Amino acid sequence: MTNNITVTRSPHNPLLRPNPELLWEAVAAFNPSVLVENNQYHMVYRALSAQQNYEEQVLNLSTIGLTTSANEAEFNSSPHRQLIIPSETFDHYGCEDPRLTKIDGEYFICYTGLSAWPPSAESIKIAVALSDDLKTIKEKHLVTPFNAKAMALFPEKINGQYVAILTVNTDQPPAQIAIVRFDHKEQIWDPDFWHKWHLHLEEHILFLPRFNTDHVEVGAVPVKTSEGWILVYSHIQNYLQPEKRIFGIEAVLLDLVNPQKIIGRTTEPLLQPALKYELEGMIENVIFPSGAAIVDDEFKIYYGAADTVGAEASVKLNVFLSLLKNSDAGEVLKFHKFRDNPILTPREDQPWQAQAVFNSAALYENDQFYLLFRAMSWDNTSTIGCAVSDDGFNFAQLTHGPIYVPRMEFESKSRPNDFSGCEDPRLTKFGDHIYMFYTAYDGQHPPRVALTSIKESDFWAHNWLWEEPVLISDSQVDNKNACLFPDKINDKFVILHRTAGHEIAIDFINELSDLKENCSLEKEAAIGPRTNEWDSSKIGIAGPPLKTEKGWLLIYHGVSKFDQNYRLGYMILDLNDPFHVLYRTKYPILEPQMEFEKKGIVDNVVFSCGAVEKDGLVYLYYGGADKVMCVATMEMKKLLEVI
Repeated sequence: MTNNITVTRSPHNPLLRPNPELLWEAVAAFNPSVLVENNQYHMVYRALSAQQNYEEQVLNLSTIGLTTSANEAEFNSSPHRQLIIPSETFDHYGCEDPRLTKIDGEYFICYTGLSAWPPSAESIKIAVALSDDLKTIKEKHLVTPFNAKAMALFPEKINGQYVAILTVNTDQPPAQIAIVRFDHKEQIWDPDFWHKWHLHLEEHILFLPRFNTDHVEVGAVPVKTSEGWILVYSHIQNYLQPEKRIFGIEAVLLDLVNPQKIIGRTTEPLLQPALKYELEGMIENVIFPSGAAIVDDEFKIYYGAADTVGAEASVKLNVFLSLLKNSDAGEVLKFHKFRDNPILTPREDQPWQAQAVFNSAALYENDQFYLLFRAMSWDNTSTIGCAVSDDGFNFAQLTHGPIYVPRMEFESKSRPNDFSGCEDPRLTKFGDHIYMFYTAYDGQHPPRVALTSIKESDFWAHNWLWEEPVLISDSQVDNKNACLFPDKINDKFVILHRTAGHEIAIDFINELSDLKENCSLEKEAAIGPRTNEWDSSKIGIAGPPLKTEKGWLLIYHGVSKFDQNYRLGYMILDLNDPFHVLYRTKYPILEPQMEFEKKGIVDNVVFSCGAVEKDGLVYLYYGGADKVMCVATMEMKKLLEVI
């Protein structure tokens, strides 16, 4: 769904400008937060001084200014004065980007405090100032003991609690927007409270980024409407490529009682830099939302432009609410990555797995999780090892050597140090056997799909008596990423594979015994990449699909033609007709974000060969940067809510 509404900039823009006659705001006055009260507009904003010598540093010092006006046309002509200045260790080198809220007769100004210069992630944290009258500050506190910015208190208590929304890890991406609830106001600045909250950060996240290349930050204090809380926020596309960054203003509608629940959202920017005062200034081509208010029938968005001036744009409230409420875009589902990833890493003391341990097949049986992982030696030979866990997170390797090694000419190294071997296994238990599909590669010919099997009793007893593998794909065609459905469909076995290197192919066969030497998989149907999407270049399966009451849950990887990143998404296939795709994710469910996912043998890769379900929780096992093994989880019911 696109944003089919008109957002109109104020004819008074820029409605906040620096005053060169005032040292403290001579260079910039921007990122305004506005509170409308008793027919008065109270605006707090970030002010940037002329360059000065300050604490043995030469800098433009940020402080927080205040102006009050009967209407927004008079902000520039109304008196400007400093409200918050550096006075504590935590804001000694600057006070930035305020958000103003009034609750129970008390004003709260959340802002960013800088404790060092030049600032670093460790010195950039949230602070709060309290006032009874917006004339004097009666107390100031450090809020977060960790890197964070852009916190806003909701303007009323929810279920008897103070509620705030903030952006964590703004200066050590990926940044995450999260919700926090306080039983009393003193908890807002209680470090013990925050340490406990931060330990469970994933439970509090509001998932707004669509891609790992996005950067999001809280914009304005949430505004209450009859349909929910409107949160205006900054959504920066291509954040990791400064020359390609697109600064946009977006919005999301949150549930009135549970603001961590998304009702609807925009899917593209409401506003982007376009006019001269947004394109030229201290930092060019930037707009950043910092305030919002409802005035009559208008929803007003206040924003900083080019980090120099303040501006306003508005939209009809009823039109805006209709857009958000009727949006088919809600929370962007993301698997929860295990805090202690990676779960398996290369072992220098064992040559066969000294270079990499990644891309595991997965099984859950007899109250144990089994991973059959691809291991790679320093001469680039791939073999398969086994690790076992009772909880799905903490794995121990079963043996000191691989449980499956290259045995046939088609998977044996033809030249020293070429990549070769048995790659990327997928497992399916069927009858009294466990079938393993893998990629056989000799370093010279196209990779091909190989199939082997083992008796179930031997597998559980760790007697690795595998059948001799057979090739089941054409010798002239690059084919890999194959698996067997765990059930027959219409009395036939179903196999997925990737033919021609870019699409998921589907084949039906009458008997598994039909898969023998020189029998080549064909392509009865295929699911391909999508133009201009995150999976626009090529796609392939992760592990075998999981059967659910809504359909076959098929997790798959996709590669973008724009940045070549490997990401994971999912689709749901009809139970009786896997050619019929019932649903396919618009956005990835897992992306390379952590350092061990972005840097390795192949950079910017998350790649899965298997997932299992236990007690309604899906455990997704994936390789990071073709180097290490990781796990992420998601409730199955969340994945199926789309149907």
